[in-house]
Amino acid sequence: MMSHLLKYEQEYWELSYQNIAGVDEVGRGCLFGDVVAAAVILPRGLVLEDVDDSKKLSAKKREYLYDVIMEQAVAVGVGYVDAPTIDQINIKQAARLAMKQAVSQLTVKPDMLLIDAEKIDTDIPQLAIIKGDATSQSIAAASIVAKVTRDRLCQGEWDVKYPEYGIAVHKGYATKLHREQIMALGPTPMHRRSFLRNLLIEEQTLF
Repeated sequence: MMSHLLKYEQEYWELSYQNIAGVDEVGRGCLFGDVVAAAVILPRGLVLEDVDDSKKLSAKKREYLYDVIMEQAVAVGVGYVDAPTIDQINIKQAARLAMKQAVSQLTVKPDMLLIDAEKIDTDIPQLAIIKGDATSQSIAAASIVAKVTRDRLCQGEWDVKYPEYGIAVHKGYATKLHREQIMALGPTPMHRRSFLRNLLIEEQTLF
């Protein structure tokens, strides 16, 4: 029984593409920190139970599946683009750049890329799939790897670096706590200045 999440992979396997990489990113909407992307090549025909869009899974489930993916994958690559670069080139280009980096980090060169709603600058054949993380197992696996990688940075290194901002809790998203801390303490070097402009304008109109 083939998983319904292998429809795209199946099509390309049948066209004799061997190494199909799913690519996705996380952190696009955050005010703080890197945008993180992952590229994952899974073995042909492998069905991973429970793998789904990372946003639909609990943190515990994502952690568990992360280990399964890392164990079973043919190759995994991760890419990071930091806040100053996001400010410089804009978040859409930064997300694409992180995806491109993730693909370049794969130890096995993919012959086909399935990408969540994006196009990246590469000569490898690619297909942009809208809601790809909910319709392709490879993209869903990449979304889980990217999310767990970024969450671990938020709860570890980044939180240690800036303990007053609550990064471990809100993961850099624009929660009330996060916005209040930025207003009280000012932005850190890891905050995305281009994302804060609107926030600061909004706050000023309140007073």
